[in-house]
Amino acid sequence: MIGPLGFSLTGIMANISGVLAKASISIFALSTYDTDYVLVKKQSMPKAITALKKDGYHVLGEQK
Repeated sequence: MIGPLGFSLTGIMANISGVLAKASISIFALSTYDTDYVLVKKQSMPKAITALKKDGYHVLGEQK
């Protein structure tokens, strides 16, 4: 999803963090008034992208 997101939407951060937790990827989550950020270590990026794509997320700005 590309923000800002409506306040009626719930569970987005929970789902993303759950997908990454199942893939054994540690995160640092940061929430602001109108968006959320999920930070992962550089060496975990390929695994994180794969896990998110597998769960149906579209990853923008992916590094190759």
